Amino acid sequence: MSFIITWITTAIAAAVATWLIPGMVVTGGTMGIIMFALAIALVNAVVRPFLQVISLPITVITLGIFHFVINALSINIASWLSLNIFGSGVYVVDFWAALWGSIIISIVSSIVDGIIGND
Repeated sequence: MSFIITWITTAIAAAVATWLIPGMVVTGGTMGIIMFALAIALVNAVVRPFLQVISLPITVITLGIFHFVINALSINIASWLSLNIFGSGVYVVDFWAALWGSIIISIVSSIVDGIIGND
């Protein structure tokens, strides 16, 4: 049940990000947002831990700022997965759209998690 709640929370956050960031374009309507949220969950579970371990030295040197780059890269990977594997999703135009999108998704997810009480 926790995965479903996290998936819905991420879908809400992704919808807000696509609404606010002009460089994030939804293809497939509501199903595109849902597939993009699923892709984000998959990337966060499988790819992101590996990227964090590999980039640990540069993250330490930059005092954690490089973590934003890892988040943007994760958003780009999730975008590619949702569009090419699931057939609908969110097209991210460039790195800056992914960077701002990842920041907005993080903030909105935290707010929604706080409201619904998901740990």
